[in-house]
Amino acid sequence: MSSWRHPTRREFLQSSALLIASASGLQSQGAPQRISTIAGTGMAGTAAEGDIADRTQLNNPFGLVIGPDGALYWAEFGSHRILRLDLGSRKISVIAGTGTKGYSGDGGTATKAQLNTPHEVRFDSKGNIYIAERDNHVVRYVDMKTQMISTAAGTNVAGFSGDGGPANKAQLNQPHSIALDRSDNVFICDIVNNRVRRIDAKTGTISTFAGTGARTPTPEEGPLADTSVTGPRSIDVAPDGKMYLVLREGNKIFVIDPVQGRLKHLAGTGELGYAGDGGPALAAKFGAPPNALNGPKGIAYSPDGSLYVADTENHVVRKINLQTGIVSTVVGTGERGDGPDGDPLKCKLARPHGLFLSGRTLYIGDSENHRIRVLQ
Repeated sequence: MSSWRHPTRREFLQSSALLIASASGLQSQGAPQRISTIAGTGMAGTAAEGDIADRTQLNNPFGLVIGPDGALYWAEFGSHRILRLDLGSRKISVIAGTGTKGYSGDGGTATKAQLNTPHEVRFDSKGNIYIAERDNHVVRYVDMKTQMISTAAGTNVAGFSGDGGPANKAQLNQPHSIALDRSDNVFICDIVNNRVRRIDAKTGTISTFAGTGARTPTPEEGPLADTSVTGPRSIDVAPDGKMYLVLREGNKIFVIDPVQGRLKHLAGTGELGYAGDGGPALAAKFGAPPNALNGPKGIAYSPDGSLYVADTENHVVRKINLQTGIVSTVVGTGERGDGPDGDPLKCKLARPHGLFLSGRTLYIGDSENHRIRVLQ
């Protein structure tokens, strides 16, 4: 005799909830997500070597990344350093920078070098670090075996030059974000030049990957070489090679197919505002009036088929479901503030910049709260 029976009402509801959660890309058990602080006290200050992360002060954490050693690394805009957090011991260490802004130290130990407003940090496949330094107009490189620092791109003089030649003899203008593909080619958001530049991993030669330099509206789609990209702010690379590009002044998000050499509009109307949750990302507004620089600033691709966006001036993190095209807010209330931790939709943020996803954990540089928060 078959042992099958009709499910109880409770069993039916539980099964339905699991199906809905799965369809929404949430955790399979349907548990609500929570946000918590893993570093920083909410006060600006200078963390020292060996400090315990949640008992020490940070100063404007921006771009973050989990390194090959499983530790968290971030670019600290306010202290002009690159810091590391051992997620086991919770202790902080300094990777690069003295804490005094400047441009010095190439050829020496990274901790004795001066950096200037670092925005982003990323690793190559060998475990070495690239750093985007906005106000030095360079991308620095740290050999993690020798701890030696050098300049990978830029001359420390703002401008546009050097395509077709060595990257460290080319001029950049306020590089904000960097990303590496599977071949270790480096992509630079050269924001004031309205271009994405590319360093060839084999030759060290720099070229323009996307953008014409013109500050004109970006069309719905087009070829990378002949299409303007207005204020490229952040870029991330998915495992399949596709790239996701945030335009700060353009106030839109685009997907790039590097094989076809084309980009396509993915989100944002181009108007500044905070609207559109629950609807198509193409009809949503990002950023805050009236300043054109107030567009979205950070981006992180998720293997579950979604994209996280730091809508910095609206003090929220938003999520775009790449299957449905629907946008939603996952952290923040739309008002500036500090917490409380717990329910992510009740936790106020203050100009979040950096985002990085590792497994099911989203790391957030809650910049002007001087905290690093995690959504799990």
